[in-house]
Amino acid sequence: MTAAKEFLWPVRVYYEDTDSGGVVYYANYLKFMERGRTEWLRCLGFEQDALREREGILFAVRRVALDFRQPARFNDLLTVRSRISQRRRASLLFHQEITREVDHQLLCDGEIQVACIDAVSFRPRPIAASLLEVIPDGF
Repeated sequence: MTAAKEFLWPVRVYYEDTDSGGVVYYANYLKFMERGRTEWLRCLGFEQDALREREGILFAVRRVALDFRQPARFNDLLTVRSRISQRRRASLLFHQEITREVDHQLLCDGEIQVACIDAVSFRPRPIAASLLEVIPDGF
């Protein structure tokens, strides 16, 4: 099984996600994107705790670059789109977008580099072969 080039994950904006202005607090977009990447991995049949226990690896965010375009508000239904734009031996570069479902407005997008690291030493380590077999090369 090979992963689709794009993975979609729905996210509902809760009151706790908003700031005093009634819009999603900027750091919460990172949480939404994290959920998208985690669910993508789960959809491929890989749980992060199992990768740690069986393969001895973890994934850690190494770099983030985001553009905030429009605000999301309480109760909005959002879609997190995740694509691999680059696959390397020990890292993945994701392009992620968050859109509002009702009008398909792009709210936030960015590049997130995720490094594969050893669960004990936290040093870079190659991505498990079983995972590489199902990850697309990028778009």
